[in-house]
Parts: sequence; C-alpha cells; structure tokens
Amino acid sequence: MAGNIKKKVKLEKDISYLNKDFDAFRNELIDYARINYSDKISDFTQAGLGGLFVDMAAYVGDVMSFYLDHQFNELNLETAIEEKNIERMVRLAGVKSTPKSPAIANIDISVQIPAVYSGGEYIPDSDLLPNIRAGTIFSSQAGINFELYDNVDFSVLTDDGEIDAEVTILSQDSSGNPLKFLLKKPGVCTSGKSILETHVIGNDFIPFRKLQLKKDNVSEIIFVKDSDGNEFYEVESLTQDVVYSRVLNNFSDKNLVRERIELLPASRRFVKEYNRQTGRTHIRFGSGKSDVFDDDVIPDPSEFALPLYGDRKTFNSVVIDPNAFLDTQTLGISPRNTTITVSYRHGGGLNNNVPAGSISNIKELLLTFKTTPAPSDVVAIRGSVGVNNPSAAGGGEDEPTIDELRQIAINNQNSQNRIVTRQDLLARVYTLPNAFGRVFRAAVIDNPNNPLSARLYIISRDNTKKLIISPDTLKENLSTYLNIYRMISEAVDIVDSPIANVGLRYSIVVKKGYNYQTVLNDINNNLVNYLKIDNFQINQPIVTAEIANLILNIDGVLSLIQLKFLGLSGKVGNNNYSDYKFSPDSSMTRGMIFPPPGGIFEVKFPNDDIVGRAI
Repeated sequence: MAGNIKKKVKLEKDISYLNKDFDAFRNELIDYARINYSDKISDFTQAGLGGLFVDMAAYVGDVMSFYLDHQFNELNLETAIEEKNIERMVRLAGVKSTPKSPAIANIDISVQIPAVYSGGEYIPDSDLLPNIRAGTIFSSQAGINFELYDNVDFSVLTDDGEIDAEVTILSQDSSGNPLKFLLKKPGVCTSGKSILETHVIGNDFIPFRKLQLKKDNVSEIIFVKDSDGNEFYEVESLTQDVVYSRVLNNFSDKNLVRERIELLPASRRFVKEYNRQTGRTHIRFGSGKSDVFDDDVIPDPSEFALPLYGDRKTFNSVVIDPNAFLDTQTLGISPRNTTITVSYRHGGGLNNNVPAGSISNIKELLLTFKTTPAPSDVVAIRGSVGVNNPSAAGGGEDEPTIDELRQIAINNQNSQNRIVTRQDLLARVYTLPNAFGRVFRAAVIDNPNNPLSARLYIISRDNTKKLIISPDTLKENLSTYLNIYRMISEAVDIVDSPIANVGLRYSIVVKKGYNYQTVLNDINNNLVNYLKIDNFQINQPIVTAEIANLILNIDGVLSLIQLKFLGLSGKVGNNNYSDYKFSPDSSMTRGMIFPPPGGIFEVKFPNDDIVGRAI
C-alpha cells in the first residue's frame, strides 16, 4: 500500500519549468530526492555520490534550458543575436542588406575655347566644343576618385541656338575683343569605381545559376550582357517580368520633358544578393531554358504523370522532383554556353564625402569632338579642362550595422511594398539603393498647410562625420524612388533639416584632494560621448537634467554651479557653423531644449564648444 502511495505521488509531482538556472534545478532535484528517496540516499553534498548525480542532472537541464531559450530568441527579429539569423529575417522582411554606399558630388566642368568672329560678333569656336564623356575620372585632394555619370556635352545648343553652358570672357586683345571664352557646365559624379569582368558559362543547364562578382562593396550593376548581345535586367524578384527604361524624349515637348519612360519585357533577368559574411555580391538568374518555348504560363502538371508499361497492376508511390516544375521561363532564363559580361560599380564609405572645392584633379579624361580639329587644338582644349565641386559630396555611408538593419526591418515588416504609415516612409528612405546616396537621418512631420501632405526632413554627413545639407541630386533620387511606393492621394515634401549647432558652458566645485584638470577632462570626455551626433535624431530634445546628472556623477565633482547652452552659427573664430541661428534659452520648455521643427542638434567642434570651469 505504501508503494502505491509513493508511486502516485511521483506521477502527480508538479514540476515547475520556470526554474531554469543551475541552482534552481539543483535545489529542486535535491528536494525531490529527499522526499521520495530519503530511505535510499541522504548525502547530497558536493563530495558525495548523490551530489554528483544531482549536479550532473542540473547541468544538463541548465544547458538544455539555455539552448531552448536561445533558439526561441533566434526566431524573433527583436531578440536574435546571431548575425546570420538576423540577416535572414531582415531579408524575409523585404529589406536588402547593403554594403558601403558611394558619395555623389555635383561638379562644374570648365573648358577654355578660342573666340571666332561670326555673324558680327565674337563667339566660342563651335568646332572646338568638346564632349566630356561619361566615365571620365576626377580626383579629390585626398585621393578619392570620382567618375562622371553622364556626358557633359558643350556642343549642345538651346532652341535659340545659344551654347547650353555658362559663357564668360576669359581674355581680350588690346582692342577689347575676346580672345578666349571660359565655358562652364554642371555634371554629376560618383565615388563608385566602375569595373568590367567576364564569366564563362558552360553548356550545362543550371536553374537559378549564381555568379559571384570579384570585388566587394558592389553598389550598382550597370549592365549584364551575354556574348550574343542579349541583355539581362536587374529586378527586385524573379517574378518581375518587366522593367522601366529611360530614353531621350524626341517629341515636340522635349524642352519640358527630357526623358521618357518605356516598359520593357525582361525575359532575361537577375536579382542581386549581398552576403554580409563575405562582403561579396552575387547575381542570380532565372530557371528557364532559352531554347524551349513556353506556350503555357505555367507547366502543365499532367505532363508529369507517370505511364504504366506492360501488365503492371500494382505500383508503389513515386516521388516526383519538384524542380521539374521550375523548368519554365516564368521566372526568367538561365544562361548557358555563353560568356557573361558584367559592368558594375564598387567602393564607397563615409570618407568619400569630400568637402567643397576638393575635387580639382583630372585623372582620366574621355573627350570627343563632333568635328575633327587639328591635333594642336585638341591638346590645347584637353589641357584647359578644369573641374571643381562647389558643394561637398554627400550620400556616402559605411555599411549599416546589423542593429541598424534590424531596426529598418522591424519598421518594414508590415509595409507590404507600399508607403502607408510614417514608419513605411522612413523604411523606404533608409533603403534607397546605394548608387543614389544615403540619408543619415530622416523624420516625418505633418504639413500644417496641407492635411494630405507630409514633410520629410533629411540630413547627410560629410567625410568627417559632421552634418551637411543633403545635395540636390540625392533629393531628386529620393523623390523618384519614393514616388513608386507612395499612395496616390498622399504628397511628400522633401526639405532640409535645420542644423542647430550648440555649445555648452558649465562651472563646478571640485572636491578637496582632486586635481581639477583631471576632473574637467573626465567630464568633457563623457559629454563628448553623450552629445556625439550618433546619439541624436531629428526633433530629439536635449534634456538638461541628464547633462547635469552626467556631470555630477563624475568622481571628484562636489556641486554644479552653472550649466548653460549656447547657440552657435556662422563663423566663430576659426570654426564655421551652420547658418541657422538658434537660441537655446527661448527654446527651453520644462527642462528640455527643443530643436527647430524638423531640426537636429549638433555639437560640431567638441573641443571648442564644450568648456568647463572648476572652482
């Protein structure tokens, strides 16, 4: 009877799964053993045999509990810690992992053209007007190369027959007649370096063939062609069978609309995949055969029915390879027995955001003429070409960290490839393709003048990680990119985020026995880390109590006498600040200093802007 009672107690034992650490497992095992096996063993000390068995069981339970929790955490994008799992979930959320992005720079190209007398006036010699070809490479003073995106053709004329460039007189003769003209025309270049490489494809058919590009940090694939002249188009997914093409507008309204959009069928297509682990980019093709004509949209499943031969009346179940159903051009064509030529751009980074006036060298000049001028004239024209960037290059950024990708993916999970909420809009802003630059910070605010419109404030950084106004080319690229995903009834105004440069002055009393200079250095170092731009978002206020608490918690500080923020603008000493004039005192509310609407705070020169005094 006693045995039956003991057995019943064992079966109905309430085991708690909340105790998941080693000590909890061990204590519960010891309690359980003492209740149910007290007549068998009583020594559960570490030196005893019972303690050995209990420790082993508790260790196994602790390890299994740890891995169980770890596996569950790895299934959630917010709690996962393994990079490969985060990258996989980011990809499933529709966010592409990207490498470093190149900088974009607006440049002015100038050339000196001799004057000729025509039609009763002196004009630049039209036979010597050059065409600076795309691919021309310029260089900054720091050695960063920039490649010209599109041709800068000085021979293009307006509808009035005038040269479509800024023309000024460079030199005159003794009678005041022009001898040379200086022509200036804008252009756009990128720090991404273009490269051409080939891949030989065998005759064997491989569905979803994958090619690895040789260079890392690939930001843009320019074209992919095979040896027969067929072009493969980049798509978001292999189910996308059309792409948009930009072509010159030759209609009567060409002065108003320079380019048109055409829809092209993309039977030959590929997707671009970036691997953070290796830093390399792959291109993956479709699964169809180019020599097989698909007369059906999808394969007919009845074609895969198995025939029965002879007088077989019984048969086993047969497994059909599901890959047989992928042998269709619905997902694109896989190349074979050809040579694939890939042109792409690679490189980039935050240090590519060179300051204004630094792009001044010509490394490789591609220049052509509509006529055939004399060799001496060609040499003179080539030698007179100059370049300069009136504004700083922007858009270059380092590879986003895994935590940044995680945050973007969380905001993008429910966007369904369209912009409905503010989170959707911000997710799209931060997923702008690398070739068009990258925004450092962005925020969305309601437009007070239009309830159906929103204001998108953006800001960029230069190569020293200081805030700069985003270049116009980046804004145009962002506008074009967002227009695809926005709702038809919504409007988004892209505006510059005001930069509020601030400084800090404070006074403290140092405890007896402490070196005041050491205490001030410790305070300044902590303030610099706290006020660095990486910790600030657009519209984020400065909480003065947090600054005061940070100062008071430094070892050696007895009390805080004064804490004052200053607004800095224009030129102060040798430092150049933002032109926006900001007053911290008038912007303080309930102990918080708020930036201007859509603005962001920046301590631009910490060594000069943060000044402390010890008493």
